Amino acid sequence: MLTLTQRLLFVLSFISRMAISMSMRHNAPIPPTTARLTDRFPRLVFDGAFSDLFGGQNIKKTSNGSQVSLMLDKTSGSGFKSNDAYYYGFFSAAIKLPMDYSAGVVVAFYMSNSEAYPHNHDEMDFELLGHEKRKEWALQTNVYGDGSTGIGREEKFFLWFDPTADFHEYSLIWNQHHIVFLVDNLPVREVNHSVAMARAYPSKPMSIYSTIWDGSQWATHGGKKPVNYKFGPFVASFKNFLVAGCAWNQTNAAPSCTRGGGQSGRLALDPIEGDEFVKLSAEQQRGMEWVRSKFMFYSYCNDLSRFSVLPPECKEGKH
Repeated sequence: MLTLTQRLLFVLSFISRMAISMSMRHNAPIPPTTARLTDRFPRLVFDGAFSDLFGGQNIKKTSNGSQVSLMLDKTSGSGFKSNDAYYYGFFSAAIKLPMDYSAGVVVAFYMSNSEAYPHNHDEMDFELLGHEKRKEWALQTNVYGDGSTGIGREEKFFLWFDPTADFHEYSLIWNQHHIVFLVDNLPVREVNHSVAMARAYPSKPMSIYSTIWDGSQWATHGGKKPVNYKFGPFVASFKNFLVAGCAWNQTNAAPSCTRGGGQSGRLALDPIEGDEFVKLSAEQQRGMEWVRSKFMFYSYCNDLSRFSVLPPECKEGKH
């Protein structure tokens, strides 16, 4: 039985934790309001749209297939992949990240065609990089086109919320005009399909992937903080899957597509040529400027120690 002193210490500790939590919520940055594109498309159920990729024993499906958890432990990471490849569209998932110490852990939501084009693949990445105690998860975005992996186009951000406390939406717009990375519908990065980016712009059909894996060699402080499995297993949860765009017809030699909302048929909105998707609105531009000015802590276009001559798209300001 607890003594009176122990009870008082417990109560004081609880009150202190609550006060800190309330203070963090009260002082949390309030992002600008932007159009909620993810509310305008139907959600998909995992089965039928995705399949297990690896680590099957570490993949758990719940809520009648509308939610899936990926686990990393000493034996394996895990991941899943879309059943179809896509040639342009709007793609999204809500993700909740592992809590507590997670240095070295990488949770990824991305599009790639490396299996179909191993020597000249395209890729667009959301990579969420684990943290030490009292440190924050970092978001890394990257773009590769036609095997341009020799030039990593990384940009890194801190987040303006706790990504372990609840689900948050990570979305991609990809069409012939631009690529936009969005977090909770707020643009964080735009890559224009410009002359400077033409050779490095993703131009072939890609599948959607989500994975959790051991990135000890590089993910946290350049590999100085590897995964510590004493804090595992590490679990990332996914739901609210959204696939709206151009499913590649693999029977044709050239990419062709049927514009539809995944399992729900034809789209009411057009993420490939629709006005809301080919150009950022003034509201979205302001939102992106807010994120980049306050939370971006690395851009390859500012890394003069890495590039003696910056990649040509860096002069354009949208990369």
